[in-house]
This record gives sequence, structure tokens and C-alpha cells, in this order.
Amino acid sequence: MARVRYGARTEAEIAAARTASSKLPDIWSTGVVAVWESDPDAVAAVLPPPLKPTGRPLVRVNISRVELPGYPLGAGSFAVAAAHDGVEGWYPLVMPMTHERALTGGREVFGEPKKLGEVTVERVGLVVHASLARHGIAFVEVRGAVSEELPLPGPTQKTDFYFKFLPAVDGSGFDADPVLVHCLRNEKVRRLERVTGDVVLRESMYDPVADLPVRTLVDITIGEKTSDQRGKVVERVDARALLPYVHQRYDDPQQVHDGPPEGSVRWS
Repeated sequence: MARVRYGARTEAEIAAARTASSKLPDIWSTGVVAVWESDPDAVAAVLPPPLKPTGRPLVRVNISRVELPGYPLGAGSFAVAAAHDGVEGWYPLVMPMTHERALTGGREVFGEPKKLGEVTVERVGLVVHASLARHGIAFVEVRGAVSEELPLPGPTQKTDFYFKFLPAVDGSGFDADPVLVHCLRNEKVRRLERVTGDVVLRESMYDPVADLPVRTLVDITIGEKTSDQRGKVVERVDARALLPYVHQRYDDPQQVHDGPPEGSVRWS
């Protein structure tokens, strides 16, 4: 009988796949990063416990083009500054990706709030344009021109916070206690330039980032970097405290707050 491809893989095949993924070479991306101070009450309002605001109500958008072998990937992140147990980092609200492959591992392994979207990074001479779009709306746009070359930072470690959970089958909450994940990234930069420009946030019912307005623009840069990442579960969190924030992950909140009618199954 011919190999049934949906059948079980052998232990050797599973081990080979793990080995291949652990030996990936450095993958460099070209990215635009904008940071600004926003409304402190708005930043605090989007943070599920046990995350807390930091000393500054910072928001960061990262819009990158990743040169993956065989096809380019557009990757974005819109995050607010947060702290947990003495560690400061970023809590992403939405992470648009242009390919499904980039969604799966991030969402299922780390709990990243990834969604399919359009990610654009363009540079013509000194002019820079980058945007994140979904449902036909460019809800974030960064525009400007390169104004100076910046000294390269040394290798740095950055932390992102994610909540990993499974909505309950009956719509009543979660199938198991959610966990808080610290995702650690070791980042290297080989080119960095300052951009003089602005950030535009557009209204979108699906990605309401306009609620975190640009009060004071801190910095815009464009650069080339590579990073690895590893995650660790740091604690289990109170399901009742997290549930009011779960809609952040979905375009349709009914997917998680409304259970299917008795005797039926919902496909979404």
C-alpha cells in the first residue's frame, strides 16, 4: 500500500524535523519600528492581569519584510509596554502575517496573537513607507525619510508577553487554565537608520489600534536585524480575569463568548 500521508510519522521522521528546525541559519529582516507615548489610561486598559503598565505609556509598531528561503514574509506587531514580576517588555495586541505558515507555530506554541494580513515595507532612495492592513483597511501607516545613520547596538535580549489558552468547547470559558508566556528574543542588528516622519492610525472595528493615539513620537527607525526566540511558561493565570480580554485575539468575539446551541457543532 502506498504511504498514507495523513498517517502517523515514525520517531525518526519526528526527530529529523526537530533537528532541521533547530539548525536554521540567521534569517535577516528589513523592518521599520516606530515608538510613541500614548494615553496612559488606554495602555493600562488593554493589559490583562497579571501584566501591569511600566513607567511610560509606550506603544511600538514593528513592520518587517523577512527574507525566508523561497518566499518573503511580511510580519508585523503592534504592542504596548508592559511589566510582569520585575521584567519589562511588550504585550502585542495584534501581529499580522502574510503567510499561514508563520501563524501556526506562533499561535499554537507561544500564544502569539497572529492574524493573516497585509504587511508592506518599501524604501525608494531615502523615502520610507510601511503599513499593516487587514480587511482592506491600512490601520497603521508609517511614513518618512531617512535622516541619519545610527550606531549599531550590541546584541540585546527582548521580552514579549503572550497568553496561551484554548477556548472551551461549550463556549463557557477555557478548556484548561491559561498560561502566561515570556518569549525571549536575542536580537542582532547589522544596519540601523533614523527616519523622520509620522505614524498614522486609522479606525478599524477589527484592529482598533486608533484607541492608542500618538501623543508624543519617540522614534522611528529602519534597520536590518536577525533574532531567535524561545519561550517559557512563567505562571498559570486566573481564567476569570483573562476572559474579558480574550476578544483581543478574534475578529468576532462571539467565537469565544457564545457557546454553540445544544447538540450542534460550530465550525469557524
